[in-house]
Amino acid sequence: MVTFTEAQLLAWITPVLWPFLRVLALFSALPVLGQRSVPARVRVALSFLIAVCAQAGLPEMPVVPLDSGLGFMLVAQQVVIGLTLGFAVRIVFAAVEFAGELMGLQMGLNFAGFFDPATGGQATATSRFLGTMVSWMFIVIGGHLLIIDAVLQSFRVFPVAPEPFAFIRALRPEVWGAEIFSMGLWIAMPLVGMLLFVNLVLGLISRVASQMNVFSIGFPITLGVGLVGILLTLPMMQAPFTMALERMLERFQ
Repeated sequence: MVTFTEAQLLAWITPVLWPFLRVLALFSALPVLGQRSVPARVRVALSFLIAVCAQAGLPEMPVVPLDSGLGFMLVAQQVVIGLTLGFAVRIVFAAVEFAGELMGLQMGLNFAGFFDPATGGQATATSRFLGTMVSWMFIVIGGHLLIIDAVLQSFRVFPVAPEPFAFIRALRPEVWGAEIFSMGLWIAMPLVGMLLFVNLVLGLISRVASQMNVFSIGFPITLGVGLVGILLTLPMMQAPFTMALERMLERFQ
């Protein structure tokens, strides 16, 4: 009969356990894989597969009893780091959706809101449209590969160590909220500027030709120009989205 000691089991399990927990927490928080439509068993299977395949490129993992206080802290560290990385990616998606909110506000489409099952809140048509587009773009540009590379590189920057939450001081996630507004304004600024110019022209027309009912023609003109602006903006959105995603992931590499 083949028997194993507890030390041998820990030596076999812990090298896979730490990356498995970090990747699983990441996949649970990602905008695409973290949706309710993706079964939990799929995320678990992918996390285990990545943890096993990445063993050759990972640094040496500490062997710590899981029933000890340090083991509990290290488990919490992997979960928090994975969730933080997923939150960083969600910041980029939230910036694009915020840009859609700004575009919809200028186009007069903010009243066209509906329930978003992904977030559990209200979303406008333009915000949801841009969110869907960047979800597809995330897969097309290989964003999932960038995420996997970032989470594996994070074991060198933020290793499994006795100080489990020292990485929070280096990452400073409390200031990431400002990235939503800066990146959102960066993406929406061309269309917002175009619509502001259209509103300025309509204002001048209302002053010159006071008999013309600007309110009756202003909304279709603004809506039409906004839709054309979105059509022209979509091909150029890949560059700022990729740059923003890489900038957020550089914090973990």
